[in-house]
Amino acid sequence: METRLSPSLLAWLRCFEATARHGSFTRAAGELCITQGAVSQQVKQLEQWLARPLLIRTPRSLVLTPEGKWLGVVLRESFESIEGTLSQLRRAPRSDGPTTLSCSPSFAMRWLTPRLGHFMGQHPEVGLRVYGEFHALDRTRMVHDGIEVAVRFDPGQYEDVQATQFLDEWLVPVASPAFLAQHPELQTPVDLNPGWLLHDASPWDGGDEFAEWLHWFQAMGCPAPELKQGQRFNLSQLALGAALAGQGVAMGRAALVLDDIVTGRLVPLFGRSVQSHASYHFVSQRFPSEAMRLIEAWLHDEARQFRALRAQTLPAPRA
Repeated sequence: METRLSPSLLAWLRCFEATARHGSFTRAAGELCITQGAVSQQVKQLEQWLARPLLIRTPRSLVLTPEGKWLGVVLRESFESIEGTLSQLRRAPRSDGPTTLSCSPSFAMRWLTPRLGHFMGQHPEVGLRVYGEFHALDRTRMVHDGIEVAVRFDPGQYEDVQATQFLDEWLVPVASPAFLAQHPELQTPVDLNPGWLLHDASPWDGGDEFAEWLHWFQAMGCPAPELKQGQRFNLSQLALGAALAGQGVAMGRAALVLDDIVTGRLVPLFGRSVQSHASYHFVSQRFPSEAMRLIEAWLHDEARQFRALRAQTLPAPRA
């Protein structure tokens, strides 16, 4: 029997693939920008056309049947291949143009940009545009927004894009010498007045506004104070700017504060670093271009050099 991929069948398959990947009609509807009812109806029509169930609907969840799992895998791989090819074709006419790098803003300003001269010197043939963004990424968003490659600071857990950790992160509270001179009583973590704390309220897309301080206090074996009393900012760069101005104590990420520590503009407190739950990832779609491979290799090399300097400057987190 001949099977043609009619427009209706393609729509049914797209809805089923998104549902199988998310395990939810609601999340699939959000990705496809249609209603939950429309997604459910499209999947039901596919099941009727195949004359077999693909999903077992329970009050709490959707469970794929063996046939549903098989079809879901085939569709996912097929759609990834199609989207990757389309992305390559869209880039082809402007292959001599610049490559766009979407990067977490604070990391772009304090770590990436000061090092870009090294990359430009090594690869003058590669044009590079950097955009400061920190929204979470998946395959659909990268294709839709035309994002070729990105750097993100987050806990990872990417599923449908290529993501490689190139730099881990150490957390250490920092303050200016002037602030410490005004508060000589600040000797141990329990001396931290919650009103002094400067928070990056968006450590990563979806991250809790107090996630880094809570993790640090837990690792130090100290109860966390009332964190809501401190100042809050939507970028780590802004919290660090307040610390540099003597307004309080910021949670420093080593990648963002090491230069200020080396020059004495900021002072690390309490003689201990804590391993962050988040790290820096190089994120790309499938089939990376030569420029993307060069950028990734350069980031890994710069990260290796940075880790060596970090180890000389800060105490390593305890295992």
